[in-house]
Amino acid sequence: MDKNSARELVERFFLPDTTQPSYLGARWLFLRASGVFYLSVFYSLATQIRGLLGDDGILPVSEFFPLVRAHYGLSRFWVLPSRLWIAPSDRGLVALVAVGLVASLLLIANIAPRVALVMCGLTFASFVNAAQDFSMYQSDGMLLEATAAAFVLAPRGLRPKLGGSDPPSRAARFLVLWECFRIYFESGIAKLASGDPSWRDMSAMDHYYENGPLPTWPGWWAQQLPHGFHMATAVLTLAVELVIVFGIFGPRRVRLATFALLTALQVGIILTANYCFLNYLVLALGFMCVDDGRWSRETTRRPFERVRFWAATAWIGTLIYSSAAVFVFAGAPEPMSWLAAPASLLGRARLANRYGLFARMTNVRYEIEFEAQAPDETWVSYRFKYKPQALDEAPGIYAPYQPRFEWNLWFCAIYEEGVGPRNRLRVARQTCPWVIATEARLLDRAPHVLALFREDPLHGATPRAVRAVLYHYWMTDRATLRRTGNYWRRERIGTYIDVVDHE
Repeated sequence: MDKNSARELVERFFLPDTTQPSYLGARWLFLRASGVFYLSVFYSLATQIRGLLGDDGILPVSEFFPLVRAHYGLSRFWVLPSRLWIAPSDRGLVALVAVGLVASLLLIANIAPRVALVMCGLTFASFVNAAQDFSMYQSDGMLLEATAAAFVLAPRGLRPKLGGSDPPSRAARFLVLWECFRIYFESGIAKLASGDPSWRDMSAMDHYYENGPLPTWPGWWAQQLPHGFHMATAVLTLAVELVIVFGIFGPRRVRLATFALLTALQVGIILTANYCFLNYLVLALGFMCVDDGRWSRETTRRPFERVRFWAATAWIGTLIYSSAAVFVFAGAPEPMSWLAAPASLLGRARLANRYGLFARMTNVRYEIEFEAQAPDETWVSYRFKYKPQALDEAPGIYAPYQPRFEWNLWFCAIYEEGVGPRNRLRVARQTCPWVIATEARLLDRAPHVLALFREDPLHGATPRAVRAVLYHYWMTDRATLRRTGNYWRRERIGTYIDVVDHE
């Protein structure tokens, strides 16, 4: 291939191509959806961030950032990149959320979408990098990676409307579909590689609906269906993730059929489980499978701009390579580790991620609950806003809203499988020390931590002590629901973390 041919091939992939079907409508929808996802993220944080990270919160940034500064010195900005270095305090957290809300609304309104995406991404990354135990989710990296792809996909300008004068390039569209493909395919590979026997005997979905982080009422009804249905959904899941997802790179009819099937799958997941913005985002990534059903009327290109072109080429190429390298070269021997260097650098910004959703299924549902000892020495429970607790309360649908506090408690509880009472405190201190910090804040009646719950069970009184207890939960069946009105049954396992009191 001569020099001119290579240049022509690169331009064909990276420059806007007016000879292809138009994806202006799909791009417009994807970018507006991205704004909605960010709005849900920052709205969720507006009601929680001070309880999680505030001055009287569970993991205060006002204590965390000075520790990082003392240990790392000037390199702290590289180790912990965050706007919160300006003001690691309640005021800084509120300002961070405010900027995120404004940027989200600008993106939804299609005002300077590239600038809005940068604002959203940097603001969310500032939170993620500072949130410690409250940002250890694949969905956080998924959203940041999608933002990097959306930036090169978005049209330039202050009010671009559909952006007909700046159509997306093949590379930008491929970058979005590439993330969509990897989420499915890597998750399928992870299921097979995990060794979880439930993905081999197709029983993985038998208790899926009752054991997820935040179940829904349609999920309760799905749990009542026979084993044959659950087996079929397990087979379908693996088929979609390992085979059908390749169709997003196929010809038009195959792409549209694949998009329809992926959409149906994601809608089913959204109805039967609350995974915050995760499934909405995966669904939206597939929008770029769908063209406008017509050929673009554009007949001219923008003048070739060398610097902008090569910058976009380098950025897209680095993102594609790094996202592949982080999967292919994970655990590679030392002589090959340099091949993953770009992925390591982008990984610090959560822009090169590995995905492995539900590689191992949760076999039981444990729930951690907090109890306060009243002045009369009786114990009363702190009521959650979203988690299963009241036996006669149907689980709701909250996504894309994400209650990070309650979400984290589910992750702490899954570590309990196979842990005896003698080792429970040791495991809790190793995996979820923030639960102990929560007890201490509740003991002090920290207002923003109390606001994470539905109500103060002591109605303003100071607790004599606070403890965390562990329950085993099951969904009931239809006969039990008709007889008792209960969606759940539970059994108390014992104390999760020892009593914290004022002594």
